[in-house]
Amino acid sequence: MSATVEPDRSLVTVTHVIYGLHAASLITGIVTAASIVFAFLTGWPSIIAVILNYVKRGEARGTWLESHFRWQIRTFWWGLLWVALCLGFVVLTLGVGLLIAWLPLMIVGFWFIYRIAKGWLRLADRRPMDV
Repeated sequence: MSATVEPDRSLVTVTHVIYGLHAASLITGIVTAASIVFAFLTGWPSIIAVILNYVKRGEARGTWLESHFRWQIRTFWWGLLWVALCLGFVVLTLGVGLLIAWLPLMIVGFWFIYRIAKGWLRLADRRPMDV
């Protein structure tokens, strides 16, 4: 598999749209009462973005965009896993964990921002993601 194949311009545009949808969810979490984490994982822009990732990733195979699709999909699912673990901790500690859970959730929120910003900047430079 060669990542030197140039992708269609329309697929590059779709990848920008996907990053934009994820960014819209992050902004919603920042400017509203919703948290960054929950806006990212449950907001319609991110849900649409993940669906687009799965629908279009076959077209990205063999191009430098493939790493961006993998990066975006993994960002969503790894974030969901970390949030589930944090919430599981809260439930297991019978609410005492709620006092502590805000810190890991805040870290996951910053991690989402980092992943989307880094990916989108590399896409703008037409560079694949480091894996």
